[in-house]
Amino acid sequence: MYKELRTHIIKLLNQDTRLDGRKPLEFRKPIEIKYGISKSAEGSAQVTMGDTIVLAGVKMSIMEPYPDTPEEGGLMIGAELIPLSNPDFELGPPGIQATELGRVVDRGIRESKAIDMKKLCIEAGKRVWSVSIDIIPLNDAGNLFDIAAIAAMAALKDTRLPVYEGEKIDYKHLTDQKLPLTKIPIGVTVIKIGNKFIVDPTYEEEKVVDARLSVVSTENGKLCAMQKGGDYPLNPEEINEMVEIGIEKAKELRKFL
Repeated sequence: MYKELRTHIIKLLNQDTRLDGRKPLEFRKPIEIKYGISKSAEGSAQVTMGDTIVLAGVKMSIMEPYPDTPEEGGLMIGAELIPLSNPDFELGPPGIQATELGRVVDRGIRESKAIDMKKLCIEAGKRVWSVSIDIIPLNDAGNLFDIAAIAAMAALKDTRLPVYEGEKIDYKHLTDQKLPLTKIPIGVTVIKIGNKFIVDPTYEEEKVVDARLSVVSTENGKLCAMQKGGDYPLNPEEINEMVEIGIEKAKELRKFL
């Protein structure tokens, strides 16, 4: 089955098309973002790209800062892959896929310095705000890396700090204070199948990936994070081309945020 699927996909790519009729570097439609979908989160969003749907929610809490960053807030990102979204996922502790998904999203936000962590400091060395992002796909039809990253950033944009008085957090009442966002990083995962590159892979295309490179860039086109995946190596020329594709295609996705 794998061999036949791969042969068919490569044959189509050699004709500049794909299983669903798209061009190699074309995103699925529709691309939609809905904000404020959760009443219990301080910020939330739902992102749809084609048939893939991902939810992200933000919870704020107070923590003691890390010793090496006494004046900076914290950031934690986790992903849960539930059987509802894909029958290949199983219940239980996060597996390799969920861990990698969370790390890719985390790296893009952290390395781009999308959040001004010093502005989350309440009292240096004692109390800072901690930002926790939970990512849950509702339907996995491919390209969770990029869609989860957009959902996380949309949820951060939607976040308002809860009321904090007398060393207690009142989660039932939110202030008008937004998170101190400084950048909007966008990740585009470029896929190599055979000798062709594609973006926004479907679930079927992901089964025959040779290599992938998640490329995260900021508004000015600055590269801020990358993560390689897949079983096959990439040479420097391929990496350079994939980075160029990732940065250029991020411009298309950025307008939705």
